[in-house]
Amino acid sequence: MKFSKKGLPVLSLLVLLVVWQVMAVFLSSSLLPTPAVVAKVFWRECESGQLPYHLGVTLLRLVVSFSVAMLLGCALGIVFGRNKQLDAFFDNWLVIFLNVPALVTIILCYVWFGLVESAAILAVVINKLPNVIVTIREGTRTLDQDLLDMARSFHFSRRKTLIHVIWPQLHPFVMGATRSGLALIWKIILVVELLGRSNGMGYQLHLFFQLFDVASILAYTIAFVAVIQLIELLILKPLDKKSLRWRR
Repeated sequence: MKFSKKGLPVLSLLVLLVVWQVMAVFLSSSLLPTPAVVAKVFWRECESGQLPYHLGVTLLRLVVSFSVAMLLGCALGIVFGRNKQLDAFFDNWLVIFLNVPALVTIILCYVWFGLVESAAILAVVINKLPNVIVTIREGTRTLDQDLLDMARSFHFSRRKTLIHVIWPQLHPFVMGATRSGLALIWKIILVVELLGRSNGMGYQLHLFFQLFDVASILAYTIAFVAVIQLIELLILKPLDKKSLRWRR
């Protein structure tokens, strides 16, 4: 029996739900509630307004920190990729920041700047920035010099060179940094909120952990994962498809 490519993801989710239901029934424990129980908790939290509020707060932090990290990281990545001296000078910095645990960065930001919103955003940006720089730097190093020389010989403006020559070549690296960035940043944000914020998904999950409320933990987790998947389907994939129209 064959399934279409569009049908396979749906089938995969159905199988996951069945496995979840079987395990929950088999264990018969509050530590693994059934999908129906989690769905009821999800609906209750939505009706109360708690889930939309805390989800919105976390998403706002995600958008701000992600935008800053991507814009700054792309700019620095291109500069380092095109300038060997700067790249050699800052390479050890990148290695150090890549290997500093996210928890350490978060704690230091809170200790140095206080339990404020700016410290939370800064901690997330610092944790994500080195990954973006390294990814874009590697992409910049692979730029076709012949194409750049051609653009120069035809007197392309910087804007035209960026849009028609550099961007198509850097696009796969930017999308890679974007997808990995979303996956990384929202996990870091939850830790940031758990340690020093009084709202957001991380704060709520910490409360549910103290109460051993697994159903609420799963409900909030599913809500956030669903939003990230919607961002992938409605924004990233169409953008990816549109940007790759030049390929045959």
